[in-house]
Amino acid sequence: MKKLLVGLMALGWGLVAAVGAASDDLVPAQECRPRGGWPHFFALTSTPGAEVRVAYLGGSITAQAGWRVKSLAHLRATYPDVRFSEINAAIGGTGSDLGVFRLQQDVLVHRPDLVFVEFAVNDGGAPPQQIVRCMEGIVRQIRRELPACDIGFVYTLTETLSPAMLEGKFQRSASAMEQVAEHYGLPSVHLAMEVARLAAKGRLVWKGPLPKTDEERKAQGDAVVFAPDGVHPHPETGHVLYTEALVRSLEPIRQASQAPRDRTLPAPLDLLNYERARMIPIGAARLSSGFMKPDPATDPFAKTWVSRLTDLRRATTPGETLTFRFKGTRCAIYDVIGPDSGQVRVTLDDRPPEIKSRFDSFCTYHRLNTFLVGTDLSDTVHTVSIELLPEAPDKAAILAQRKQTMDDPVRYGPLTFNPGAILVVGEVLAP
Repeated sequence: MKKLLVGLMALGWGLVAAVGAASDDLVPAQECRPRGGWPHFFALTSTPGAEVRVAYLGGSITAQAGWRVKSLAHLRATYPDVRFSEINAAIGGTGSDLGVFRLQQDVLVHRPDLVFVEFAVNDGGAPPQQIVRCMEGIVRQIRRELPACDIGFVYTLTETLSPAMLEGKFQRSASAMEQVAEHYGLPSVHLAMEVARLAAKGRLVWKGPLPKTDEERKAQGDAVVFAPDGVHPHPETGHVLYTEALVRSLEPIRQASQAPRDRTLPAPLDLLNYERARMIPIGAARLSSGFMKPDPATDPFAKTWVSRLTDLRRATTPGETLTFRFKGTRCAIYDVIGPDSGQVRVTLDDRPPEIKSRFDSFCTYHRLNTFLVGTDLSDTVHTVSIELLPEAPDKAAILAQRKQTMDDPVRYGPLTFNPGAILVVGEVLAP
Protein backbone atom coordinates (compact mmCIF):
# COMPACT_ATOMS: atom_id res chain seq x y z
CA MET A 1 0.00 0.00 0.00
CA LYS A 2 2.84 2.40 0.86
CA LYS A 3 4.44 1.83 -2.54
CA LEU A 4 1.08 2.41 -4.24
CA LEU A 5 0.51 5.68 -2.38
CA VAL A 6 3.97 6.92 -3.32
CA GLY A 7 3.23 6.12 -6.94
CA LEU A 8 -0.07 7.96 -6.81
CA MET A 9 1.50 10.99 -5.14
CA ALA A 10 4.18 11.06 -7.83
CA LEU A 11 1.44 11.66 -10.37
CA GLY A 12 0.70 14.92 -8.58
CA TRP A 13 -3.02 14.43 -9.11
CA GLY A 14 -2.65 17.75 -10.88
CA LEU A 15 -3.70 19.41 -14.06
CA VAL A 16 -1.03 18.38 -16.51
CA ALA A 17 -0.97 18.82 -20.26
CA ALA A 18 1.45 16.15 -21.43
CA VAL A 19 0.34 12.70 -22.58
CA GLY A 20 2.25 9.50 -23.07
CA ALA A 21 1.57 5.82 -23.53
CA ALA A 22 2.78 3.17 -21.14
CA SER A 23 4.31 -0.04 -22.42
CA ASP A 24 0.98 -1.80 -21.96
CA ASP A 25 -0.85 0.98 -23.87
CA LEU A 26 -2.49 2.33 -20.72
CA VAL A 27 -2.11 6.09 -20.50
CA PRO A 28 -0.58 7.61 -17.34
CA ALA A 29 -3.34 9.01 -15.13
CA GLN A 30 -3.74 12.80 -15.09
CA GLU A 31 -6.83 14.73 -14.15
CA CYS A 32 -6.81 17.19 -17.04
CA ARG A 33 -5.07 17.45 -20.38
CA PRO A 34 -6.11 20.87 -21.74
CA ARG A 35 -4.58 20.42 -25.20
CA GLY A 36 -6.19 22.89 -27.65
CA GLY A 37 -8.75 24.17 -25.15
CA TRP A 38 -12.26 25.39 -25.91
CA PRO A 39 -11.71 28.73 -27.71
CA HIS A 40 -15.28 29.01 -29.01
CA PHE A 41 -16.83 28.26 -25.62
CA PHE A 42 -14.67 30.73 -23.70
CA ALA A 43 -15.16 33.43 -26.32
CA LEU A 44 -18.91 33.09 -25.84
CA THR A 45 -18.70 33.12 -22.04
CA SER A 46 -16.85 36.44 -22.21
CA THR A 47 -19.68 37.97 -24.27
CA PRO A 48 -22.54 39.31 -22.11
CA GLY A 49 -25.92 38.16 -23.36
CA ALA A 50 -24.48 35.30 -25.39
CA GLU A 51 -26.37 32.01 -25.60
CA VAL A 52 -24.30 28.91 -24.99
CA ARG A 53 -25.66 25.44 -25.72
CA VAL A 54 -23.92 22.65 -23.80
CA ALA A 55 -24.51 19.05 -24.87
CA TYR A 56 -23.97 15.99 -22.69
CA LEU A 57 -23.58 12.81 -24.74
CA GLY A 58 -23.16 9.75 -22.56
CA GLY A 59 -24.61 6.87 -20.58
CA SER A 60 -26.47 6.45 -17.32
CA ILE A 61 -23.84 8.22 -15.19
CA THR A 62 -24.43 11.34 -17.25
CA ALA A 63 -28.18 10.74 -17.31
CA GLN A 64 -28.26 10.94 -13.49
CA ALA A 65 -29.00 14.25 -11.79
CA GLY A 66 -25.32 14.39 -10.95
CA TRP A 67 -22.23 15.89 -12.60
CA ARG A 68 -24.25 17.01 -15.62
CA VAL A 69 -26.72 19.02 -13.55
CA LYS A 70 -24.08 20.26 -11.12
CA SER A 71 -21.62 21.34 -13.82
CA LEU A 72 -24.28 23.29 -15.70
CA ALA A 73 -25.29 24.99 -12.45
CA HIS A 74 -21.64 25.92 -11.89
CA LEU A 75 -21.36 27.44 -15.36
CA ARG A 76 -24.51 29.47 -14.83
CA ALA A 77 -23.22 30.77 -11.50
CA THR A 78 -19.77 31.53 -12.90
CA TYR A 79 -21.05 33.35 -16.00
CA PRO A 80 -24.30 35.01 -14.86
CA ASP A 81 -24.46 37.26 -17.94
CA VAL A 82 -24.54 34.27 -20.29
CA ARG A 83 -27.66 32.25 -21.12
CA PHE A 84 -26.88 28.54 -20.89
CA SER A 85 -29.11 25.83 -22.30
CA GLU A 86 -28.68 22.11 -21.90
CA ILE A 87 -28.85 19.35 -24.51
CA ASN A 88 -29.33 16.16 -22.51
CA ALA A 89 -28.27 13.35 -24.85
CA ALA A 90 -27.51 10.74 -22.18
CA ILE A 91 -29.07 7.26 -22.41
CA GLY A 92 -28.44 4.63 -19.76
CA GLY A 93 -26.80 1.37 -20.71
CA THR A 94 -25.40 2.65 -24.01
CA GLY A 95 -21.87 3.31 -25.22
CA SER A 96 -20.07 5.09 -28.00
CA ASP A 97 -21.15 2.36 -30.43
CA LEU A 98 -24.66 3.83 -30.23
CA GLY A 99 -23.62 7.41 -29.51
CA VAL A 100 -21.83 7.74 -32.84
CA PHE A 101 -25.03 6.82 -34.69
CA ARG A 102 -27.47 8.96 -32.73
CA LEU A 103 -25.19 12.01 -32.60
CA GLN A 104 -26.92 13.81 -35.46
CA GLN A 105 -30.47 13.36 -34.12
CA ASP A 106 -29.77 13.81 -30.42
CA VAL A 107 -27.00 16.44 -30.46
CA LEU A 108 -26.03 18.13 -33.72
CA VAL A 109 -29.53 19.11 -34.73
CA HIS A 110 -29.56 21.36 -31.63
CA ARG A 111 -26.39 23.23 -32.74
CA PRO A 112 -24.29 22.89 -29.55
CA ASP A 113 -21.34 25.13 -28.70
CA LEU A 114 -19.69 22.57 -26.40
CA VAL A 115 -20.15 18.80 -26.35
CA PHE A 116 -19.11 16.62 -23.41
CA VAL A 117 -18.63 12.96 -24.39
CA GLU A 118 -18.82 10.40 -21.56
CA PHE A 119 -18.61 6.71 -22.48
CA ALA A 120 -15.56 5.36 -20.60
CA VAL A 121 -17.64 3.18 -18.27
CA ASN A 122 -20.10 1.76 -20.78
CA ASP A 123 -17.24 1.15 -23.23
CA GLY A 124 -15.37 -0.69 -20.50
CA GLY A 125 -15.70 -4.07 -22.20
CA ALA A 126 -15.43 -2.90 -25.81
CA PRO A 127 -12.34 -3.62 -27.96
CA PRO A 128 -10.00 -0.58 -28.04
CA GLN A 129 -10.10 -0.48 -31.84
CA GLN A 130 -13.89 -0.18 -31.81
CA ILE A 131 -13.69 2.55 -29.16
CA VAL A 132 -11.25 4.53 -31.31
CA ARG A 133 -13.42 4.17 -34.39
CA CYS A 134 -16.58 5.23 -32.58
CA MET A 135 -15.04 8.16 -30.70
CA GLU A 136 -13.22 9.37 -33.81
CA GLY A 137 -16.49 9.11 -35.72
CA ILE A 138 -18.14 11.33 -33.10
CA VAL A 139 -15.36 13.92 -33.34
CA ARG A 140 -15.26 14.00 -37.13
CA GLN A 141 -19.05 14.32 -37.43
CA ILE A 142 -19.03 17.29 -35.05
CA ARG A 143 -16.07 18.95 -36.76
CA ARG A 144 -17.57 18.41 -40.22
CA GLU A 145 -20.96 19.92 -39.38
CA LEU A 146 -20.05 22.42 -36.63
CA PRO A 147 -16.36 23.33 -37.00
CA ALA A 148 -16.48 25.93 -34.22
CA CYS A 149 -18.06 23.60 -31.68
CA ASP A 150 -15.73 22.60 -28.83
CA ILE A 151 -15.46 19.02 -27.60
CA GLY A 152 -14.41 17.60 -24.24
CA PHE A 153 -13.89 13.96 -23.36
CA VAL A 154 -14.76 13.16 -19.73
CA TYR A 155 -13.97 9.83 -18.12
CA THR A 156 -15.76 8.17 -15.22
CA LEU A 157 -14.97 5.09 -13.16
CA THR A 158 -16.47 2.08 -11.43
CA GLU A 159 -15.16 -0.23 -8.78
CA THR A 160 -14.65 -2.95 -11.41
CA LEU A 161 -12.63 -0.63 -13.67
CA SER A 162 -10.57 0.90 -10.85
CA PRO A 163 -7.49 -1.37 -10.63
CA ALA A 164 -5.61 0.45 -13.41
CA MET A 165 -6.38 3.83 -11.84
CA LEU A 166 -5.10 2.58 -8.49
CA GLU A 167 -1.84 1.77 -10.28
CA GLY A 168 -1.63 5.29 -11.71
CA LYS A 169 -2.96 4.58 -15.20
CA PHE A 170 -6.21 5.20 -17.04
CA GLN A 171 -8.47 2.23 -17.53
CA ARG A 172 -8.33 0.63 -20.97
CA SER A 173 -11.37 2.41 -22.41
CA ALA A 174 -10.17 5.87 -21.35
CA SER A 175 -6.69 5.07 -22.67
CA ALA A 176 -8.16 4.25 -26.08
CA MET A 177 -10.16 7.47 -26.04
CA GLU A 178 -7.01 9.44 -25.25
CA GLN A 179 -5.59 8.43 -28.63
CA VAL A 180 -8.47 10.27 -30.29
CA ALA A 181 -8.28 13.25 -27.93
CA GLU A 182 -4.55 13.63 -28.58
CA HIS A 183 -4.93 13.33 -32.36
CA TYR A 184 -7.55 16.09 -32.49
CA GLY A 185 -6.19 18.27 -29.68
CA LEU A 186 -9.26 17.83 -27.48
CA PRO A 187 -9.27 18.57 -23.75
CA SER A 188 -9.94 15.55 -21.59
CA VAL A 189 -10.79 15.33 -17.90
CA HIS A 190 -10.80 12.20 -15.78
CA LEU A 191 -13.49 12.96 -13.25
CA ALA A 192 -12.39 10.14 -10.92
CA MET A 193 -8.80 11.00 -10.04
CA GLU A 194 -9.81 12.09 -6.54
CA VAL A 195 -12.02 9.02 -6.28
CA ALA A 196 -9.02 6.81 -6.99
CA ARG A 197 -6.83 8.78 -4.56
CA LEU A 198 -9.35 8.32 -1.75
CA ALA A 199 -9.73 4.63 -2.59
CA ALA A 200 -5.97 4.15 -2.46
CA LYS A 201 -5.89 5.77 0.99
CA GLY A 202 -8.70 3.55 2.24
CA ARG A 203 -11.03 6.54 2.53
CA LEU A 204 -13.57 5.50 -0.11
CA VAL A 205 -16.41 2.99 0.21
CA TRP A 206 -17.16 1.98 -3.37
CA LYS A 207 -20.59 0.52 -2.70
CA GLY A 208 -23.14 1.23 0.00
CA PRO A 209 -25.95 3.46 1.24
CA LEU A 210 -25.30 6.94 2.55
CA PRO A 211 -25.26 7.14 6.35
CA LYS A 212 -28.54 8.42 7.74
CA THR A 213 -27.95 8.68 11.47
CA ASP A 214 -25.28 10.28 13.65
CA GLU A 215 -24.23 6.81 14.70
CA GLU A 216 -23.80 5.68 11.10
CA ARG A 217 -21.87 8.83 10.23
CA LYS A 218 -19.57 8.31 13.20
CA ALA A 219 -18.94 4.71 12.19
CA GLN A 220 -18.11 5.86 8.67
CA GLY A 221 -15.46 8.28 9.89
CA ASP A 222 -13.80 10.28 7.13
CA ALA A 223 -14.58 7.72 4.43
CA VAL A 224 -16.73 8.73 1.46
CA VAL A 225 -19.48 6.39 0.27
CA PHE A 226 -19.11 6.64 -3.51
CA ALA A 227 -22.17 4.88 -4.96
CA PRO A 228 -25.02 2.56 -4.03
CA ASP A 229 -23.84 0.01 -6.59
CA GLY A 230 -20.17 0.78 -7.22
CA VAL A 231 -21.12 2.37 -10.55
CA HIS A 232 -23.65 5.20 -10.35
CA PRO A 233 -22.35 7.77 -7.87
CA HIS A 234 -24.47 9.19 -5.10
CA PRO A 235 -25.36 12.77 -6.13
CA GLU A 236 -24.35 13.89 -2.63
CA THR A 237 -20.85 12.34 -2.74
CA GLY A 238 -19.49 10.68 -5.87
CA HIS A 239 -21.04 13.18 -8.24
CA VAL A 240 -19.71 16.03 -6.12
CA LEU A 241 -16.20 14.62 -6.59
CA TYR A 242 -16.82 14.35 -10.32
CA THR A 243 -18.06 17.93 -10.55
CA GLU A 244 -15.16 19.29 -8.52
CA ALA A 245 -12.73 17.62 -10.93
CA LEU A 246 -14.37 19.32 -13.90
CA VAL A 247 -14.45 22.68 -12.11
CA ARG A 248 -10.71 22.40 -11.33
CA SER A 249 -10.06 21.73 -14.99
CA LEU A 250 -11.86 24.78 -16.38
CA GLU A 251 -9.05 27.24 -15.71
CA PRO A 252 -6.23 25.25 -17.39
CA ILE A 253 -8.54 24.58 -20.33
CA ARG A 254 -9.36 28.29 -20.52
CA GLN A 255 -5.65 29.15 -20.50
CA ALA A 256 -5.07 26.72 -23.35
CA SER A 257 -7.82 28.43 -25.36
CA GLN A 258 -6.08 31.75 -25.93
CA ALA A 259 -4.58 31.09 -29.35
CA PRO A 260 -6.89 30.58 -32.36
CA ARG A 261 -7.00 26.97 -33.45
CA ASP A 262 -7.18 25.54 -36.94
CA ARG A 263 -10.31 23.37 -37.07
CA THR A 264 -9.43 21.77 -40.41
CA LEU A 265 -9.93 18.04 -40.06
CA PRO A 266 -6.61 16.18 -40.06
CA ALA A 267 -6.15 12.82 -41.69
CA PRO A 268 -8.06 10.13 -39.76
CA LEU A 269 -6.38 8.27 -36.94
CA ASP A 270 -8.17 5.12 -38.15
CA LEU A 271 -9.26 5.00 -41.80
CA LEU A 272 -12.14 2.73 -40.78
CA ASN A 273 -13.56 5.18 -38.23
CA TYR A 274 -17.33 5.71 -38.09
CA GLU A 275 -17.55 9.20 -39.53
CA ARG A 276 -20.15 7.83 -41.98
CA ALA A 277 -22.33 6.48 -39.16
CA ARG A 278 -26.02 7.19 -39.77
CA MET A 279 -29.29 6.39 -38.03
CA ILE A 280 -32.04 5.63 -40.57
CA PRO A 281 -35.73 5.27 -39.57
CA ILE A 282 -36.81 1.65 -39.72
CA GLY A 283 -39.49 2.58 -42.25
CA ALA A 284 -36.73 2.56 -44.87
CA ALA A 285 -36.89 -1.25 -44.69
CA ARG A 286 -39.53 -3.44 -46.30
CA LEU A 287 -41.80 -4.40 -43.40
CA SER A 288 -44.36 -7.19 -43.43
CA SER A 289 -47.98 -6.17 -42.87
CA GLY A 290 -47.99 -7.15 -39.20
CA PHE A 291 -45.60 -4.41 -38.16
CA MET A 292 -47.69 -1.72 -36.48
CA LYS A 293 -46.71 1.93 -36.03
CA PRO A 294 -48.10 2.99 -32.63
CA ASP A 295 -49.27 6.58 -32.37
CA PRO A 296 -47.42 8.54 -29.63
CA ALA A 297 -50.53 10.68 -29.18
CA THR A 298 -52.59 7.70 -28.03
CA ASP A 299 -50.10 4.96 -27.17
CA PRO A 300 -48.14 5.50 -23.89
CA PHE A 301 -45.44 3.07 -24.97
CA ALA A 302 -44.75 4.97 -28.19
CA LYS A 303 -44.93 8.32 -26.39
CA THR A 304 -42.14 7.20 -24.05
CA TRP A 305 -39.70 6.57 -26.87
CA VAL A 306 -40.70 9.00 -29.62
CA SER A 307 -37.94 11.49 -28.80
CA ARG A 308 -35.29 8.82 -29.47
CA LEU A 309 -37.05 6.54 -31.97
CA THR A 310 -39.31 8.65 -34.16
CA ASP A 311 -40.32 5.71 -36.38
CA LEU A 312 -40.88 2.99 -33.78
CA ARG A 313 -42.65 -0.14 -35.05
CA ARG A 314 -44.00 -3.18 -33.23
CA ALA A 315 -44.39 -6.80 -34.31
CA THR A 316 -46.30 -9.21 -32.09
CA THR A 317 -46.89 -12.17 -34.40
CA PRO A 318 -44.16 -14.75 -35.10
CA GLY A 319 -43.13 -14.79 -38.73
CA GLU A 320 -43.24 -11.02 -39.24
CA THR A 321 -40.18 -9.92 -41.21
CA LEU A 322 -38.26 -6.85 -42.26
CA THR A 323 -35.69 -6.71 -45.04
CA PHE A 324 -33.37 -4.02 -46.37
CA ARG A 325 -30.20 -3.46 -48.35
CA PHE A 326 -27.28 -1.27 -47.41
CA LYS A 327 -23.88 -0.35 -48.75
CA GLY A 328 -21.35 -0.04 -45.97
CA THR A 329 -19.12 -1.71 -43.42
CA ARG A 330 -21.26 -2.01 -40.27
CA CYS A 331 -24.94 -2.43 -39.48
CA ALA A 332 -27.04 -2.75 -36.32
CA ILE A 333 -30.67 -2.35 -35.24
CA TYR A 334 -31.83 0.19 -32.63
CA ASP A 335 -34.88 -1.06 -30.73
CA VAL A 336 -36.75 -1.17 -27.42
CA ILE A 337 -36.53 -4.29 -25.29
CA GLY A 338 -38.33 -5.29 -22.12
CA PRO A 339 -40.38 -7.98 -20.35
CA ASP A 340 -42.40 -8.76 -23.48
CA SER A 341 -39.47 -9.10 -25.88
CA GLY A 342 -38.86 -12.24 -27.91
CA GLN A 343 -36.06 -13.27 -30.21
CA VAL A 344 -35.32 -12.80 -33.90
CA ARG A 345 -33.51 -14.64 -36.66
CA VAL A 346 -31.04 -12.40 -38.51
CA THR A 347 -29.70 -13.30 -41.95
CA LEU A 348 -26.93 -11.21 -43.53
CA ASP A 349 -26.20 -11.96 -47.18
CA ASP A 350 -25.50 -15.67 -47.56
CA ARG A 351 -24.13 -16.16 -44.07
CA PRO A 352 -25.71 -18.70 -41.70
CA PRO A 353 -28.62 -17.10 -39.78
CA GLU A 354 -28.03 -15.92 -36.21
CA ILE A 355 -30.56 -15.91 -33.37
CA LYS A 356 -30.64 -12.63 -31.45
CA SER A 357 -32.50 -12.65 -28.15
CA ARG A 358 -34.17 -9.32 -27.43
CA PHE A 359 -34.46 -10.25 -23.78
CA ASP A 360 -31.69 -10.00 -21.19
CA SER A 361 -31.28 -10.07 -17.42
CA PHE A 362 -32.19 -6.36 -17.14
CA CYS A 363 -35.54 -6.79 -18.93
CA THR A 364 -37.72 -6.19 -15.88
CA TYR A 365 -38.45 -2.85 -17.57
CA HIS A 366 -38.34 -1.38 -21.08
CA ARG A 367 -35.25 0.38 -22.35
CA LEU A 368 -33.43 1.32 -25.53
CA ASN A 369 -31.00 -1.25 -26.90
CA THR A 370 -29.15 -2.35 -30.03
CA PHE A 371 -28.07 -5.57 -31.66
CA LEU A 372 -25.32 -6.03 -34.19
CA VAL A 373 -26.09 -7.35 -37.67
CA GLY A 374 -22.54 -7.24 -39.04
CA THR A 375 -19.27 -5.34 -38.70
CA ASP A 376 -15.93 -5.07 -40.50
CA LEU A 377 -17.79 -5.86 -43.71
CA SER A 378 -16.61 -5.17 -47.23
CA ASP A 379 -17.85 -1.75 -48.37
CA THR A 380 -20.28 -3.28 -50.84
CA VAL A 381 -24.02 -3.92 -51.04
CA HIS A 382 -25.43 -6.23 -48.36
CA THR A 383 -28.89 -7.70 -47.78
CA VAL A 384 -30.45 -8.16 -44.34
CA SER A 385 -33.53 -10.15 -43.32
CA ILE A 386 -34.91 -10.24 -39.76
CA GLU A 387 -37.78 -12.48 -38.60
CA LEU A 388 -39.62 -12.61 -35.27
CA LEU A 389 -39.48 -16.20 -33.99
CA PRO A 390 -42.21 -18.22 -32.22
CA GLU A 391 -39.75 -19.73 -29.73
CA ALA A 392 -39.42 -17.83 -26.47
CA PRO A 393 -36.11 -17.24 -24.73
CA ASP A 394 -35.88 -18.83 -21.27
CA LYS A 395 -36.85 -15.63 -19.49
CA ALA A 396 -36.85 -17.10 -15.99
CA ALA A 397 -33.31 -18.45 -16.39
CA ILE A 398 -32.07 -15.21 -17.93
CA LEU A 399 -33.52 -13.12 -15.10
CA ALA A 400 -32.03 -15.51 -12.55
CA GLN A 401 -28.55 -14.43 -13.71
CA ARG A 402 -29.17 -11.24 -11.71
CA LYS A 403 -31.34 -12.92 -9.06
CA GLN A 404 -34.47 -11.42 -10.61
CA THR A 405 -37.81 -13.16 -11.06
CA MET A 406 -40.90 -12.69 -13.21
CA ASP A 407 -43.18 -10.69 -10.93
CA ASP A 408 -46.15 -10.99 -13.30
CA PRO A 409 -46.18 -13.77 -15.92
CA VAL A 410 -48.62 -11.73 -18.02
CA ARG A 411 -45.99 -9.04 -18.57
CA TYR A 412 -43.46 -11.61 -19.73
CA GLY A 413 -45.79 -13.69 -21.87
CA PRO A 414 -45.82 -11.82 -25.22
CA LEU A 415 -43.02 -12.15 -27.77
CA THR A 416 -42.57 -8.77 -29.40
CA PHE A 417 -39.99 -7.02 -31.55
CA ASN A 418 -39.83 -3.20 -31.39
CA PRO A 419 -37.35 -1.84 -33.97
CA GLY A 420 -37.03 1.88 -34.56
CA ALA A 421 -33.96 2.52 -36.68
CA ILE A 422 -31.17 1.03 -38.75
CA LEU A 423 -27.66 1.99 -37.65
CA VAL A 424 -25.29 1.87 -40.61
CA VAL A 425 -21.79 2.98 -41.45
CA GLY A 426 -22.61 3.75 -45.04
CA GLU A 427 -26.06 4.15 -46.55
CA VAL A 428 -29.34 2.26 -46.67
CA LEU A 429 -30.50 1.59 -50.23
CA ALA A 430 -34.02 1.69 -51.60
CA PRO A 431 -35.90 -1.60 -51.13
